[in-house]
Amino acid sequence: MFKKSQLAAALSLAMLLTPVSYSADAPASSAVASESGKTMSAAEFEASLKFQQGKITLPGGIATLNLPPSFRYLGPDDAERVLVDAWGNPPGAKSLGMLFPADVSPLSANGWGVIITYSEDGHIKDNDADSIKYDELLKDMQESTVAANEERKKLGYDAMTLVGWAESPSYDKTTHKFYWAKELAVEKTAQHSLNYNIRVLGRKGVLVLNAVAGMDQIGQVRQEMQNVVAFTEFTKGNSYNDFDSSTDKVAEYGLAALVAGGVAAKLGFFGKIFALLLAAKKLLFVGIVAIGGAVAKFFGRKKNDTDSNQA
Repeated sequence: MFKKSQLAAALSLAMLLTPVSYSADAPASSAVASESGKTMSAAEFEASLKFQQGKITLPGGIATLNLPPSFRYLGPDDAERVLVDAWGNPPGAKSLGMLFPADVSPLSANGWGVIITYSEDGHIKDNDADSIKYDELLKDMQESTVAANEERKKLGYDAMTLVGWAESPSYDKTTHKFYWAKELAVEKTAQHSLNYNIRVLGRKGVLVLNAVAGMDQIGQVRQEMQNVVAFTEFTKGNSYNDFDSSTDKVAEYGLAALVAGGVAAKLGFFGKIFALLLAAKKLLFVGIVAIGGAVAKFFGRKKNDTDSNQA
């Protein structure tokens, strides 16, 4: 049974964040203005970024990325420069860095990146792994997304539609790695967006890796994100199996809430949640009103089903 406190937390997400979009046009030939006010060419800007390759230890030593030659990494400071100076987003969305394909400029029209964050909100039990009805959860997420569009329009932003799964959720009980992908459509934007999500469950929290590209890039992104799943690991003492029930906190939610996304804002996965719409070169804050509603509806139904079975 879903606890009342969990349901209340899910419902409260509707007030945590409002959806906002920002233009981030940055073709390779354009100039980039830094926070210091200095203007440089896109080539100069990219040359100033400190890309790293090989084995990367994330800030805080929480996890490692054993990068193949096809990927490169930027630390938190340079990642924010890309997000803010090059892509035109407001500052403050802190991360553990970003991953980029090695053969594509992050400033090009085909560029895409993986934003890495970590939330230490407790050990996530995976007891619900075999019982989640993803088709039902998707339907609730779609309905809640539509319901949130009225609020989006009041704020002056275009309506959003969750088209469906671009890749159905898959959880590996051995590695405790979880991934799925969604197809999103935004009003007045011809190209649909691919939102690819990876969650790596750990001892005290979850590592979050999110990539968004155009749906026309799904072949490349799907292949590369499978590599990301494989090369991302928690360090010794921080892995899922290092959990100590006598000292470690247990999270108040399970896998279904991770997919619905509603818990994300509460957990501070981004501080400001965003999905990168690369085809339109925009960053779009995800509508938590919609996603939080989906969590509440889904778990409300699960509770009713449980009550009916117990009757």
